[in-house]
Amino acid sequence: MGLPETAAELTTYIEGRFHARHREQLPELKSLSTKVEAVHAENPHVPAGLADLLADMIGELEVHMKKEELVLFPAIRQGHGAHMGHPIAAMRADHDDHLGTIRKIRSLTNDVTLPEHACGTWRRLYTGIGEFLADIEEHIRIENDILFQQFDRDMERMPGPYASSPCMAHELDDDGSPI
Repeated sequence: MGLPETAAELTTYIEGRFHARHREQLPELKSLSTKVEAVHAENPHVPAGLADLLADMIGELEVHMKKEELVLFPAIRQGHGAHMGHPIAAMRADHDDHLGTIRKIRSLTNDVTLPEHACGTWRRLYTGIGEFLADIEEHIRIENDILFQQFDRDMERMPGPYASSPCMAHELDDDGSPI
């Protein structure tokens, strides 16, 4: 099955497929990581610090997803996406931060490679981490390379400066320059 074709449909797909899934995945992964780190603290392969990294990611990702759900995606659904240059840039910056966290997770887990004789909890953790990383990387790719690209093209075609949101349109003179 392919991705939805319109930007509005794509935002709904992202919320249902990725936002809901991340909210489901991360708390469980944090819990599993806490257990693995405690039980196997002496094991040189334990992903020490992974639970803290996942806790940070839970908070950062929740704030990011709420910004999309409450501001950016409704604006896109209402046809204001081309006027959302600053929010889109902020989302891309968040994605860069998330990719940095992904690199740290991969480093802590030896690129999600289980050590020999890993217990069932450790196996469930790494299976879940692998699924989460695949999901978040695909989520970021769809937003950056498909959804946001549509508005990059629209912004390039717009003459002169533009408001960063429909609410800020009143802050531009008739010629489009900031007041």
